[in-house]
Amino acid sequence: MEKFEKFTGVAAPMPLVNIDTDMIIPKVFLKTIKRSGLGVHLFDEMRYDRDGNEIEDFVLNKPQYRNAEILIAGDNFGCGSSREHAPWALRDFGIKAIVSTSFADIFYNNCFKNGILPIVLPQEEVDILMADAEKGENARMTIDLEAQQITTSDGVVISFDIDPFRKHCLLNGLDDIGLTLEKKAAIDAFEERAARERPWV
Repeated sequence: MEKFEKFTGVAAPMPLVNIDTDMIIPKVFLKTIKRSGLGVHLFDEMRYDRDGNEIEDFVLNKPQYRNAEILIAGDNFGCGSSREHAPWALRDFGIKAIVSTSFADIFYNNCFKNGILPIVLPQEEVDILMADAEKGENARMTIDLEAQQITTSDGVVISFDIDPFRKHCLLNGLDDIGLTLEKKAAIDAFEERAARERPWV
C-alpha cells in the first residue's frame, strides 16, 4: 500500500446522503478479486446511461472534476453491504480522501485498509468544504494527514481527528500484511525456537 502523503487536489462535491456501496460499485462488477480496473465502473449507474454513454451532469463526468482526488460527501457515506470493492473502485479512480459527517463502519474501516483517508467532520465544516468544492478545479484543497488539517482554496484551515494507529498505518503505507511483516524478525525467531524445542511438530 502506498504511503499517504500531504497532497493538494481537486475536491468533487457529492451532497447526496446515504450513498451505499452498490451505488459506489454495482454488484455486477464484484466478480473480480483484483484491486485494479474498477475505477472505470465507479458510480457506474449514476455515471452512464443504459447505452454506456456518460451522463453529462454527473459530477465526476464534468471536466472540472474528472481528476478529483477528494470527495466531499453527504451523510452516511458507504452504507449498505460490506463489499471491499467499493474502496478499491474509489482508489483506482484516484480518490485519496473522503469527507463526510458520518460513514458506515465497515466501509470506514475498509478505507483505511486500502489507503483512503475517511474524514469525519461536523455538518457546518462539511458545508464549508462543499461550498469550496463547488467552485471547480481551480479551487484545490490540501490535506495534511501529519498535521491533521484540511486547507481550502481560500486558506481556511479545518482540523480533523483520527485514531493514532490508523494514522500511523496510512502514513507508513501499512495494510494488514504490512503490519504483519513489521514483526517478521520476531516471527522468524519464534519459528526457529519452536523448531528447536518441538522438532516433532
